[in-house]
Amino acid sequence: MPIYTIPNLMTVLRIVAIPILVVVFYLPVPYARGICAALFGLAAITDWLDGYLARRWQQTSPFGAFLDPVADKLMVVVALILLLQSHPSVPMALSVAVIVGRELTISALREWMAEIGLRASVAVSMLGKFKTTFQMIAVFLLLYQDPIGPIPIWEIGLVLLYIAVALTLGSMIVYLNAAWAALSGQAEDRA
Repeated sequence: MPIYTIPNLMTVLRIVAIPILVVVFYLPVPYARGICAALFGLAAITDWLDGYLARRWQQTSPFGAFLDPVADKLMVVVALILLLQSHPSVPMALSVAVIVGRELTISALREWMAEIGLRASVAVSMLGKFKTTFQMIAVFLLLYQDPIGPIPIWEIGLVLLYIAVALTLGSMIVYLNAAWAALSGQAEDRA
C-alpha cells in the first residue's frame, strides 16, 4: 500500500497546520481566535474523516496507523498549551496536565504492550472515543472563546473540558486495568 494516499495526506496536513495554529493564535487581530477555532475544528473533522476514508477505500497503511494518532495528540496538546498560556489558572493547568499525562502514559503503554505482543488488549475503547469527542469540542469552543449572543462559549468549553478530564481519567483506568496482568507480571505467571 503506498503511503501517498488522501487519508495520509489529510493526516500530514493536520501536522502542518499546527505551526499555523500557533502563529494565528498570536496574531493581533480581532478574528484570530475564530480562525484558530475553525482550523482546529477542521483538523478534528479530518481526524475522523481520514480514518473513515482509509477504511472505506482500503487504504490503511502502517504509516497512517502510526501518524494519525500522533497528529491528533500534537494538535490537541499544542492547543491546550496555548489556552493555558492565555488563561493561566489552577483548574486549567490541572486539566492540561491530566490530558497530556494520560496521552503520554497510554502511548507508552500501547508501545510496550505491542512489544510484548499484547497490543490488542489496549485497543481504543468506546470511553476513549467519548473522551476524544468531548476534548475536541471543548478545545474548539475554548479557542473560539467569545460569546455568541447570550451563549457563553468559554464557559461551555470549560464545562466540556472538565467532563473530558473525567473521561480521560476513566479511560486511562480502563486501559491500565486491561494491561494490568502484563504490567504486574501475572501474564507471565499464567504462561
